[in-house]
Amino acid sequence: MPERTERAGAARVRRGRGRRPADEVRADVLEAAGALLLDEGMGAFTIEAVADRAGVSKTTIYKWWPSKGALALDGYFHAVESALAFPDSGDLEADLTAQLRAFVRVLTGTPAGRVIAELIGQAQTDPDLAAALLERYSGPRRELAVLRMRQAQRRGELRADVDPEILVDQLWGACYHRLLLPNLPLTEEFATGLVGNLMRGVRT
Repeated sequence: MPERTERAGAARVRRGRGRRPADEVRADVLEAAGALLLDEGMGAFTIEAVADRAGVSKTTIYKWWPSKGALALDGYFHAVESALAFPDSGDLEADLTAQLRAFVRVLTGTPAGRVIAELIGQAQTDPDLAAALLERYSGPRRELAVLRMRQAQRRGELRADVDPEILVDQLWGACYHRLLLPNLPLTEEFATGLVGNLMRGVRT
């Protein structure tokens, strides 16, 4: 992701005298955190390295992020958020297919797949990172998908007795399974087939 790295580099040199607005500083930190993660992975991710890239002090970073894990999750989501927007065209199957295919492209076509796999792995032995993962990434992403499915139930696109939480696990969980246990490839075609198979069983 050369453009992202260039922007992070620009942040280091774009420093003048005087105090900058907090929103600008926070944006620079998130940009630097996301770029560092995608460029070098979690092994090279430190508060010090992000501070250097963003041209801020570690004290400034700790005002907003209590731990390296919390910053890593926010940086990761900042880097991939635009690619993971959830469409709402009124056609649930089309929207799920579009979102899941976009998710697969992020995981397989960019360094983000390696990064989220590292974050999930480290979260198994790092309680702070596990909490940050739930609060800042997986929780909000799940809530967004569940909300979209409940809207579809109200529209009559899904049976009323279907549990959206389980549907989320079936769809995104299957993608994470292929990412973390790559016995079979994670592809956009897999995502399309996954949604199609599921929708045949849950439509009204």
